[in-house]
Amino acid sequence: MPLHIPYLEGKAGTRVVLIFAAAYLLSYAFRAINAVIAPALMSDLHLSNADLGLLTSAYFLGFAGLQLPLGVWLDKYGARRTESALLLFAAIGAAIFAMSTSLTGLWIGRAMIGVGVSACLMAPLKAYRVWYRPEQQSQLGSWMLVFGTCGALITTTPVAAILPLIGWRSIFWIMSGLILLATALLFFRLKDVEDDINAQQAQAANITQASDQQSDQSYRAIFANPYFRRMALLGAVHQGGFMAMQTLWAGPWMVTVLGLSVAQTSQVLFLFNFALLLSYLILSWWAPRYVSFGAKAGLPALKAVSIGLTGAVLIQLAIVLFTASWTWMLWILFAVLVTVTTLAQMHVSLAFPPHQVGRANSAFNLTLFIGAFSIQWGIGLVIDLFAAQGWSASSSMRLAWSVYLAIQIVALFIFVKNPAVSLHHRPAAP
Repeated sequence: MPLHIPYLEGKAGTRVVLIFAAAYLLSYAFRAINAVIAPALMSDLHLSNADLGLLTSAYFLGFAGLQLPLGVWLDKYGARRTESALLLFAAIGAAIFAMSTSLTGLWIGRAMIGVGVSACLMAPLKAYRVWYRPEQQSQLGSWMLVFGTCGALITTTPVAAILPLIGWRSIFWIMSGLILLATALLFFRLKDVEDDINAQQAQAANITQASDQQSDQSYRAIFANPYFRRMALLGAVHQGGFMAMQTLWAGPWMVTVLGLSVAQTSQVLFLFNFALLLSYLILSWWAPRYVSFGAKAGLPALKAVSIGLTGAVLIQLAIVLFTASWTWMLWILFAVLVTVTTLAQMHVSLAFPPHQVGRANSAFNLTLFIGAFSIQWGIGLVIDLFAAQGWSASSSMRLAWSVYLAIQIVALFIFVKNPAVSLHHRPAAP
């Protein structure tokens, strides 16, 4: 018989979402801020393109390095304790970044930030999967990305406006303090909600839940799953690559390829991230009504992903081919289409039972950030490689993205070739 499991709703449910969202907003601000402060960093510390790519990708390396243990901690200790403990590392990393005068110090600080915010999406996805109804998952996931995009928006025009006034070091000191505030909210304000809902669900599930959680606690079954491997490849190349562009190379592209000023670039990045925010809002309304995750009629989620990413690839081809200043508008279309990757992440979350979802989500997220790290650094290396052969800065950047675009086409072909998947591990409906 299906279990009648209680779920969060009302004010308590809203409070949980807002507190998790605040932490994720800050984590995304940390992720995206280098796209705006990159010129100042390169000027102050005399960094090359490869140095900048390596420095910025340190966030992704630190983030990715925590994903496998993070999944175990989330399943064992829960979302609240795991995320609040890790956020302390982000606060320390931001302080180190603010004080550093060398590339090594900045790299260590940014890597620690990546470690510290590594649970800012996986922790709420774990909590939502267990505490909220299955039909709410795509909406909650989209709302998290709305708040994350707000964090990216904050790092565009607002940061560009105050950067000349207080400098990038002061900005990182402020962010360190905000992370400490988010840590306190998570640890103290969610304790009563977590204890109450966990007690209710444990009582409802009783022996069945305990039996499930004594099953295989390793990552073996997750990584051995052919469905997971195909989703991981798609996520690493497309979603990870988008993060690499959004958080670093979008800014230099506007300046170097399109010839925009730093002020114009910050405005374009603001519009780009604002379009992304609106797209996530629309997705949070559209997906629960018209997208099927296997339990209702509608457009299959993975088909929606295939259509959206095919469009995103075509838009990127146009971005590479055309260099007129007006082509910044193509980035807006790119932002709109790429949001379908959220559906892929929700599909993975629903494909595994609740006691494995922390590990499944973290394993998938690991692949995203390995992709983001590799692509972000790799593009810098390829740009410098072409530049060393005598190509102009603009041509080198376009050629580097062309290489990445070819990789995207291959990954998308592998995914589209056999996209149909059944959610074999969906939990029984309440």
